[in-house]
Amino acid sequence: MAKIISMSLSEGLLKEVDSLEGFSGRSEAIRSGVRLLLDDLKEKERLKGHAECVLIMMHDKHYENAFIKTKHKYEDIISTQVHSNLCHDKCLELFVLHGSAGQITSFMTDIRKNKRADYVKLVVP
Repeated sequence: MAKIISMSLSEGLLKEVDSLEGFSGRSEAIRSGVRLLLDDLKEKERLKGHAECVLIMMHDKHYENAFIKTKHKYEDIISTQVHSNLCHDKCLELFVLHGSAGQITSFMTDIRKNKRADYVKLVVP
């Protein structure tokens, strides 16, 4: 049985939800987003012991320096880093990570705390 909930969204976020194509309405779009979030969290729960995974990050190129200290702090678990300049002054960074689940989780958390990243995704095989 479905439950009705009430939530608040900023005007900007609501506009973005309304502009999504392929959904019959706001509720379907938000349910889909919640499912993606839960899937992502379950993926992180599988991360235990020594792990190998990929972190994907996108950010505005003007904020490149905001991530330097974090990247150096975790250089012992970053085996490969690829930086690519995208259009509209955006950068894509891929990190191949090898290390303890705790270190990898801390790296991802520190990147997200920065709030300069537009997108952060940890891919766990």
